Amino acid sequence: MDIDFPLILVVLTLATGLIWLADKLFLRARREARTTTDGTAVASGPDGVGAASKEPYLVDLSRSFFPVLAIVLLLRSFLVEPFQIPSGSMLPTLEVGDFILVNKFAYGLRLPVAGNKVIAIDDPERGDVMVFKFPEDGKTNYIKRVIGLPGDHIRYRDKTLFINGEQVPTEFVASLPPVELRREYLTDTSHEIFLTMGRRNGAGEGEWVIPDNQYFVMGDNRDNSNDSRFWGMVPDELVVGKAFAIWMHWKSLTSLPSFDRVGYIE
Repeated sequence: MDIDFPLILVVLTLATGLIWLADKLFLRARREARTTTDGTAVASGPDGVGAASKEPYLVDLSRSFFPVLAIVLLLRSFLVEPFQIPSGSMLPTLEVGDFILVNKFAYGLRLPVAGNKVIAIDDPERGDVMVFKFPEDGKTNYIKRVIGLPGDHIRYRDKTLFINGEQVPTEFVASLPPVELRREYLTDTSHEIFLTMGRRNGAGEGEWVIPDNQYFVMGDNRDNSNDSRFWGMVPDELVVGKAFAIWMHWKSLTSLPSFDRVGYIE
């Protein structure tokens, strides 16, 4: 079962904040009032504080954790959120076990959990590596490259990509059986892709016109990616953010973390 960490974080932040606020506004004064008899504090401990005036454990815990949780929530929701790459659909750009950073404000500020955009800043651009919620369930995080923008006509046939009737240029880089490494040029950006040698992927061929406020995405590992060719477009309301950097690589718990792949994502 997938754990909805953003929802848990929001609930914990609200709970600890409300407990701390209720104690500050109402409960602390009542507790301190009960520690006095004829105006003198009842000294029942070495610090001279009445036993009844001691903060309850839950209040103390909430007061300690609320600022930390609030800062983490703000950072994850509006600035930067970390993710780990679970599959090879974005090879060679991203490897299984890469830990990446995602810019949460690049495409506008959105409410945590709900995902509603409250402040528009910019829109995804062709070539961006974008994190989004899987359209078929609305909750699983996916990462792909933005290929088609609203209004574009996309055609993919014989391992060749066409955008608005023009073939997207590529150049051969290396043969790495069973794949071929190529560099693809999208507008003003370029990146490397994998094409599986000797395989025709007829199921991934077709033509699409991109509706308003939706995006067509593909994996860089073109013949091994579950993307818009198979399940359709990504609505703007499901966009999470723009992946911009790798900060660590840790493939499994049985291996050691590595920082050899640290850098910006093309």
